[in-house]
Amino acid sequence: MDQRPNIIFIITDQQRFDTINALGFPHMETPHLDRLVKEGVTFTNCHVTAASCAPCRASLFTGYYPHTTGILRNADSWTRSWIEDVAESGYKCINVGKMHTYPYHTQLGFHERYVVENKDRYMEERWYFDEWDKALKARGLVKQQREFYRKRDDYKDALGSFLWELPSDMHSDNFVGDTATWWLDTKPKVDEPLFLEIGFPGPHPPYDPTPEYAERYINKEIPLQEIKQSDLDGQPPPLKGLRVHNNEIDHDSVVLPLDPTPEQRHKQRAYYDANVTMIDDQVGAIMDSLERNGYLENSVVIFTSDHGDCLTDHGHSQKWTMYEQVTKVPLIVWSPKLFGDQAGKKIDGLCSLFDIGPAILELAGVEPASDIEAESVLPALRGEDWTARSHVYCEQARDMILTDTEFMTMVRSDTHKLVHFMGEPWGQLFNLEKDPDEFENLWDDPGSASVKQELLDNLREWRMQSAYNTKDWAASSR
Repeated sequence: MDQRPNIIFIITDQQRFDTINALGFPHMETPHLDRLVKEGVTFTNCHVTAASCAPCRASLFTGYYPHTTGILRNADSWTRSWIEDVAESGYKCINVGKMHTYPYHTQLGFHERYVVENKDRYMEERWYFDEWDKALKARGLVKQQREFYRKRDDYKDALGSFLWELPSDMHSDNFVGDTATWWLDTKPKVDEPLFLEIGFPGPHPPYDPTPEYAERYINKEIPLQEIKQSDLDGQPPPLKGLRVHNNEIDHDSVVLPLDPTPEQRHKQRAYYDANVTMIDDQVGAIMDSLERNGYLENSVVIFTSDHGDCLTDHGHSQKWTMYEQVTKVPLIVWSPKLFGDQAGKKIDGLCSLFDIGPAILELAGVEPASDIEAESVLPALRGEDWTARSHVYCEQARDMILTDTEFMTMVRSDTHKLVHFMGEPWGQLFNLEKDPDEFENLWDDPGSASVKQELLDNLREWRMQSAYNTKDWAASSR
């Protein structure tokens, strides 16, 4: 009998690092994620490779940077992944929820897909009906969406925060969690090892918890980062343009006020955090279902997100920037059977989100491609010698939202972060030791010229090495 572990890969959409109680954020109610932290291994300095959904996910599930995959924005064609290799090795591969492939229904190596995508779909397959749409139709319901929210008197002031008013089991995150447990509970236990990807649409906006979850946060004291005028003034033109764009156009039902009130910000954060707690409860239900169906004992459970959300920090809405609120995500790996001697360990060294990919392949007995750009974190999970990355990188191309620059790249070390705008004289540079909140842009500071040049040199060398090392991949993957 195949003894390889089941791999349960849970991915949320747009979840910040500071949303899990056990990681030092006591205002959060996340008992099930806290269990994964206390019994598993957590990477506390994990950064995404792209500042929006599809580019990051394509990078994660191929092991290559966005500039290598050519998937630089949402709705760029994404049809291949290492999941195909996992399936060919003998795993039963199932997807429930969001993957953000394009087209949405691309098989991607899965034997079965139960696709649930964004709550609103405007720039991609707008008329695509996913499993959630079909379930709503079967109940005679129409999902809450932008056209309806726009009719509300408080729409422009709500910062995307609206209560879920339909039956609670029809909320997208509850629906995805329930569908995952339905699959586990009703399908005969598979003989082969299971690779199960569960993609929650939340806490991506609209921030739409059910009333009972919102009630738990709306009167709670929640830490909010100060918005400083000096920070706004020091941002490069593309980011100033992004603020104006998100004020004028309501992406994902969020209208960004250029000067939001503390009350507006608190309500947005309360609803966002409530969405996270809804997902946390679904994670608990999934763990219970795995256990009662005989999967859990020989399983590796991985929890992460594809990027974060500024939530008006630095004056910005959602992603498309390189602040820590966007690039830094939780990455928790739970498996008492395989990594029980590392229980509760927190690893502070830098890693990239896609570094979990080759670790998954190795756990599945699949050899990663020789030119893969991701670097396995499996030695760290096993408590073996592991070298953290000296630098991590994140990319974002011009799209229909980030309209004022062609290409933006971040390079981050343990001590500094630089954000480069292709072909432009401006940028961002932060001393993360002295300024962890990234308020003081040192790009034009004479005293920081040497570290700025060092990071620019590193960025150039990284891109050249990447282009050479992956020269055969692009042609072979088309």
